[in-house]
Amino acid sequence: MKALLCTHYGPPDELSLADIAEPSAGAGQAVVHVKAAALNFFDMLIIAGKYQHKPPFPFSPAAEFAGVVESVGAGVTGVNVGDNVIGNIGWGAAREKVAVEASQLVAMPAGLDFDHAAGVTITYGTTLHALKDRAKLKPGEALAVLGAAGGTGLSAVEIGKLMGARVIACASSDDKVAFTREHGADDGVNYATSDLKDALRQLTGGKGVDVVYDPIGGAQSEAALRGMDWGGRFLIIGFAAGDMPKLPLNLILLRSYDVLGVYWGAWIERDREGQRANMRQILNWCAEGKLSPHVQAVYPLEQAAAALKAIAARQVMGKVILRP
Repeated sequence: MKALLCTHYGPPDELSLADIAEPSAGAGQAVVHVKAAALNFFDMLIIAGKYQHKPPFPFSPAAEFAGVVESVGAGVTGVNVGDNVIGNIGWGAAREKVAVEASQLVAMPAGLDFDHAAGVTITYGTTLHALKDRAKLKPGEALAVLGAAGGTGLSAVEIGKLMGARVIACASSDDKVAFTREHGADDGVNYATSDLKDALRQLTGGKGVDVVYDPIGGAQSEAALRGMDWGGRFLIIGFAAGDMPKLPLNLILLRSYDVLGVYWGAWIERDREGQRANMRQILNWCAEGKLSPHVQAVYPLEQAAAALKAIAARQVMGKVILRP
């Protein structure tokens, strides 16, 4: 079978497409024929050796996928051959078939296609955990989303609206801001041409926002922090800009801010039932048509380098999908 392999740390162009042996299902496992695998920003970090997890070589990028169960091992219950499923395995999904623990699979709802289903686990799972479990977002509160046109940011726009917040989408171009409005944002800020702190305060009548969702880091983080109301909650999701900001502790003290880390990957290992409950909510929203994951582009496996470079260049709005 075909697999996209990282054999040494480097840029996307140094990934290789190879023939490898097909997997078999061990006890408690299922083999899934991958129909679509989603790429995320952290895939760039993994293949460059800059991520907190460093899988042994050779490995495939892509953590999340959708496909059809081809076989199951001994002791597997609740998953059957022929089921359409989604899963998240950390890395390794950019190949034609994967063997995974059956407990990591979730049944796809009827009517959701593989391309859209592949990308819901990480972005929407992270966001619902961040907004519901960490920030405890309430209806009527003002939520500012940085990097709002990217896959993670767009999920925050959509879920924030479903939770009843007033969503202010913050992005680096007018086109991206307009795109977020199509997905439910109430207001938008182009922080390439506007002062983010001033814009957030103007949009909230001088009050400031209640919650900031920041998957970007870099120069805009402090500006967003300064645009929060008293007692605001600042969610640290990631550092797609490449820089880890140094937030002013005196301001956090004086305005009674909460700065909340969101390490979804570690949380799902500590609270599996909480994660399953969140995924059931997300999939129900998808089945009801309340969430519609946006797929920017679909690439064949052999064009994975182009897909990853588009993500690195911040040219992607929504998700990028590989089709093995």
